Amino acid sequence: MTDTPVLMAVKSHIRNQRPVVVAISTNDGLGMNAKNLGVLLNSKHYFFVPFGQDNPVDKKNSLVAKLEYTIPAIEEALEGKQLQPMIIQY
Repeated sequence: MTDTPVLMAVKSHIRNQRPVVVAISTNDGLGMNAKNLGVLLNSKHYFFVPFGQDNPVDKKNSLVAKLEYTIPAIEEALEGKQLQPMIIQY
């Protein structure tokens, strides 16, 4: 289903085997959404801005990307590589 311009752009990138860079920000990344993240982590052409738990005490399932790594993540994705480490201490 493609119901937004962003989803249409991602679908086009995947169809043309171009990289898609994902910067996550979710309060449920380690809850019900963990399954969906796992699918993307195992899919070709998806690359992640390094992320971690921003507040493990008060928001146990929360994951947030370190946005200062966005440009380096894009540069690596254009080379077909995932910026490492991907899961970081926030």
